[in-house]
Amino acid sequence: MLKYLLFLFLFSLSLKAGDKVEIYASSLDSKKETVEASGGVTVMYKEYFLTADRAIYDRESGDLELFDNIRLNHEKSYKILGNYAKLNIAKKERLFQPFFMSDRESQVWISADTGQVFDKEIDIDSGVLSGCDPVDPMWKMEFSSSDYNTGTKWMNVYNARLYIGDIPILYTPYFGYSLDTTRKSGLLMPSGGYSANEGIFYEQPIYIAEQNWWDLELRPQVRTQRGQGIYQTFRFVDSDVSKGEIKAGYFKEFGEYFEANDLQNNSHYGFTVNYENADILNQWLGTDFEGQSGLYVDINQMNDVDYINLSSNDTQNNSTATQVLSRINLFYNADNHYIGTYIKYYQDLTIVNNEETLQKLPTLQYHYYLDTLLEDHLLYNLDMQANNITRTKGKTVVQTDVNIPVTLRTSLFDEYLNISYKANLFGQYSNFGGTSNSTLSAAYRNGYLLRNYHTFATSTDLTRAYKNFSHVVSFGASYNMVGSESRNGYYEDSASFCAKEENLNAPQCEFYNISSIEDETQLNFIQYIYDSEAKQILYHRLAQKISFSNVQSEFGELENELDYMLTDYFSIYNNMFYNYDKNLFSKVFNKLLIHKYGVELGLSHLYKDSFIDTTVSIPRYTSYLTSTLSYTYNSHYSYSALYNYDSISQETKSMEVGFMYKKRCWDFGIRYSENNRPILTTSGESSVYDKYIYFTIVLKPLMQADGTPLVTYQLPNSN
Repeated sequence: MLKYLLFLFLFSLSLKAGDKVEIYASSLDSKKETVEASGGVTVMYKEYFLTADRAIYDRESGDLELFDNIRLNHEKSYKILGNYAKLNIAKKERLFQPFFMSDRESQVWISADTGQVFDKEIDIDSGVLSGCDPVDPMWKMEFSSSDYNTGTKWMNVYNARLYIGDIPILYTPYFGYSLDTTRKSGLLMPSGGYSANEGIFYEQPIYIAEQNWWDLELRPQVRTQRGQGIYQTFRFVDSDVSKGEIKAGYFKEFGEYFEANDLQNNSHYGFTVNYENADILNQWLGTDFEGQSGLYVDINQMNDVDYINLSSNDTQNNSTATQVLSRINLFYNADNHYIGTYIKYYQDLTIVNNEETLQKLPTLQYHYYLDTLLEDHLLYNLDMQANNITRTKGKTVVQTDVNIPVTLRTSLFDEYLNISYKANLFGQYSNFGGTSNSTLSAAYRNGYLLRNYHTFATSTDLTRAYKNFSHVVSFGASYNMVGSESRNGYYEDSASFCAKEENLNAPQCEFYNISSIEDETQLNFIQYIYDSEAKQILYHRLAQKISFSNVQSEFGELENELDYMLTDYFSIYNNMFYNYDKNLFSKVFNKLLIHKYGVELGLSHLYKDSFIDTTVSIPRYTSYLTSTLSYTYNSHYSYSALYNYDSISQETKSMEVGFMYKKRCWDFGIRYSENNRPILTTSGESSVYDKYIYFTIVLKPLMQADGTPLVTYQLPNSN
């Protein structure tokens, strides 16, 4: 506090009501209308705080001149430095020569010859700005003039030249940028590149956010040898319990590219609608239900797979699928009751139209939750579903299912042994419609299936705690016994044919979803190991089915599942099925994860044997390898790679290697990528193997560091 006692002079000016300027200094010399202050001058006015070596104040004009080592803080958000400043508080004008401003939040600084402030506007002449260290910045932008609004934090820069080091790489007559973190309309970071087949690529996103509950992103693009198009994303939050997103796009092919690549369509278009509402009934109907209601919408529609391929120039950002699912789910959930309706629409992008694709429009469900009687020894619930399985061309059906399980349970030997009996009551009715051009029309007779079967189960769970870990073991056995059954119509006509595995894909069996019930036993063994902090170290499960009805296949497939965390940074997962009849594994899936010393490694391999006849066009085997690797050397250097390989077709599905260099004010990255993407041609489904080189340049904070490549170079591809 002693240093404040050294101030020898303090005076205040009342320019108008509420406008008060306070000037502190250690020495003062007054001559008529002029006051000279020196020795650590401090000026405070509203949210402004200035310091300088000396100052001159003219009482008549109201001008305050500051000299040498000038500092200005405005609401603790930016600083302005210079050797000379002239301020007129009454006129709200300020002049700084030379001019230096630094925004603390964005870390952007500006150095210029002159800066003149009018209220909230700052006019700057002939300067340079950057987000790097002012001493030899890695990137900088020189300009002839600029203006900055301290209220909106929006900066306009004119005749801007962008330099990386001392190398000029870009000129633009105008550049606008917000130093605020709130949403504002404007241009987003562009991306561009070159493809040997598609020519020069350029995309310039436009962001519109005029209100705080919605925003719109437009992404027009041009591919000089292929075509041009635009994609858009509209996001909105319409209430505190709901939000949504609408995406749409259109791309038009040039005639030469369309004909040379034998594409099915010369334009590609589609849309996606996503919407979630966590209290739909009360909000839309004005009700006051105590239960939970919800609406989930995920609608996807496009004319072919290239709509997805063209949505981005980075193939790794696209999840290109040949099957697209649209869903609408609406439900109401109370304490004991659940009511829901679901719509599922499937689109196969490998065919021209989906007239014969089966759709569920809609499914209706009622569920009565598990309830108890006899002091919780008797458990029961009810589930009913009605599925309208339809399509434009071909047979359709409305199938109604009723499932009522009733369980009687108890425990013995001081709860060491749990036993139960379950009566499973099931019924299904099919009402057919549509048309069939085959000779099987007579087989689609309306009909029902009624059945019941019995399940006897016993299990025990044992837990033991050791010094550094706990071990949990569970043994279980269940026995299914065939009960009575009644069927007619379609279920009687197709039972013997559709029960055979080799006939499951036959047209007659596409509506037959009834699994056979056998006298069989299911054996299960599960164990867990937890450390002292209750973190799972090991999960192991064995499952075996033994059939007493199927003479040809007495033993079902043996399943073994293991998830083992060997150390804090190394884990393995295995899931495999062994077929006794073939003496072969039908499925083996292995996954390995390592994360240590900056290394993130993931390896997985899937092997499947369907045991189908080799004369069938469908491949018998599946063998697919996926791998990802990343290494963070330090806060500046990181490396990444991925490789996906189909060993049956002997095709590389995708691969990538890259590196990224990051600093406080800029990022630079390069990636080489290969990707096998599907396309639709006039002759049917095909694919294109693309090769890319991606360059990423992020100038912080002027560009958002989201990993999006700024420049892409595509190497020649092959079909």
